[in-house]
Amino acid sequence: MAKIKITQVKSGIDRSERQKLTLKALGLTKMHATVEVEATPQILGMVRKVDHLVKVETVNA
Repeated sequence: MAKIKITQVKSGIDRSERQKLTLKALGLTKMHATVEVEATPQILGMVRKVDHLVKVETVNA
Protein backbone atom coordinates (compact mmCIF):
# COMPACT_ATOMS: atom_id res chain seq x y z
CA MET A 1 0.00 0.00 0.00
CA ALA A 2 1.09 3.54 -0.68
CA LYS A 3 1.52 5.99 2.17
CA ILE A 4 0.10 9.50 2.22
CA LYS A 5 0.94 12.49 4.38
CA ILE A 6 -2.08 14.46 5.61
CA THR A 7 -1.61 17.98 7.00
CA GLN A 8 -4.40 20.06 8.54
CA VAL A 9 -4.32 23.53 6.96
CA LYS A 10 -7.68 24.95 8.11
CA SER A 11 -9.39 24.94 11.47
CA GLY A 12 -12.19 22.59 12.46
CA ILE A 13 -13.94 25.42 14.32
CA ASP A 14 -17.38 26.24 12.89
CA ARG A 15 -17.49 22.90 11.04
CA SER A 16 -20.09 20.19 11.44
CA GLU A 17 -19.61 17.67 14.23
CA ARG A 18 -19.11 14.95 11.62
CA GLN A 19 -16.17 16.83 10.07
CA LYS A 20 -14.63 17.44 13.50
CA LEU A 21 -14.87 13.74 14.32
CA THR A 22 -13.36 12.82 10.95
CA LEU A 23 -10.34 15.05 11.63
CA LYS A 24 -9.96 13.44 15.04
CA ALA A 25 -10.23 9.94 13.55
CA LEU A 26 -7.46 10.81 11.09
CA GLY A 27 -5.28 11.81 14.04
CA LEU A 28 -5.35 15.55 13.36
CA THR A 29 -5.94 17.56 16.52
CA LYS A 30 -4.18 20.87 15.87
CA MET A 31 -3.49 23.21 13.00
CA HIS A 32 -0.50 22.22 10.86
CA ALA A 33 -0.43 18.75 12.45
CA THR A 34 0.81 16.06 10.06
CA VAL A 35 0.21 12.31 10.03
CA GLU A 36 1.45 9.58 7.70
CA VAL A 37 -1.05 6.79 7.03
CA GLU A 38 -1.61 3.96 4.59
CA ALA A 39 -3.77 4.97 1.62
CA THR A 40 -6.62 2.53 2.25
CA PRO A 41 -10.07 3.09 0.74
CA GLN A 42 -11.41 3.95 4.22
CA ILE A 43 -8.76 6.63 4.82
CA LEU A 44 -9.19 8.08 1.33
CA GLY A 45 -12.95 8.35 1.93
CA MET A 46 -12.34 10.21 5.18
CA VAL A 47 -9.90 12.55 3.43
CA ARG A 48 -12.49 13.26 0.74
CA LYS A 49 -14.99 14.38 3.39
CA VAL A 50 -12.57 16.98 4.81
CA ASP A 51 -10.51 17.76 1.69
CA HIS A 52 -11.18 21.49 2.12
CA LEU A 53 -9.46 21.38 5.54
CA VAL A 54 -6.41 19.27 4.73
CA LYS A 55 -3.49 19.01 2.31
CA VAL A 56 -2.56 15.54 1.04
CA GLU A 57 0.84 14.48 -0.34
CA THR A 58 2.12 11.07 -1.40
CA VAL A 59 5.16 9.72 0.42
CA ASN A 60 7.96 8.10 -1.55
CA ALA A 61 9.06 5.17 0.56
